Amino acid sequence: MEEIITSYFSQYAYAPFLVYGAICTFMVLSAFGMPIPEELVLISAGFVGYMSLNPELFPPPTPDAAKVNVYVLAGVSFFAVMGSDFLIYWLGKKFGPKLFKMRWFSRMVSEAALERVKRWMWNYGYWAVIIFRFTPGVRFPGHLMCGAMGLSPWKFIAVDSIAAGFSVPTQVLLVSFYGKFILKYFTEFKIYFFSTLGTAFVIFLIYKFRQSRQLKAQTAASSTQAAAHTKQQQVGNSPTQM
Repeated sequence: MEEIITSYFSQYAYAPFLVYGAICTFMVLSAFGMPIPEELVLISAGFVGYMSLNPELFPPPTPDAAKVNVYVLAGVSFFAVMGSDFLIYWLGKKFGPKLFKMRWFSRMVSEAALERVKRWMWNYGYWAVIIFRFTPGVRFPGHLMCGAMGLSPWKFIAVDSIAAGFSVPTQVLLVSFYGKFILKYFTEFKIYFFSTLGTAFVIFLIYKFRQSRQLKAQTAASSTQAAAHTKQQQVGNSPTQM
């Protein structure tokens, strides 16, 4: 697995503009709710940075080949995240609540997620932007809601930059400088990761099974009550026998 990772990312260590452009593209797609986790893009960028910092391990194709600069990489990642977040905010501010009534939006965002976003906005105000940044699945509707509810653009940028400034460059630079140790312990990490993922999946299945049984029981009870109520109405409406 280590060889696969290194061989894949090393080919981009000396293609800086391709990497910077790809980060911007993937961040915009992620902000629009596409199944491209932002964290995966940042970690991948960090691995590319690690390759460029170690030319003795990953030699360039030519002696004068341009390489990815890890600080530019972190900066591009930060501004790509901020730009994509603000784009979603601007769409919400531009088109307002009517966006939430469109068919394509209801397909992308569930009613439960939208209600949760509204509740957080009412409870926490502009500080909810931080919650949206670190909560997968609500980032897109959350930033739209910030614009639709009239949150000041300067407050949105200020709070979002605090959250993004803390998480985005940190992830890129940590992987860039400590990629050797990450790769070294990747196998051990993979075991823990998939064990945790498997446990969470089993718990999820149990939860959904119990939820399904409760729903069936409630439906059956409601049907029984409705039938009893209908029968009582029929008895009440029958002619009185003399």
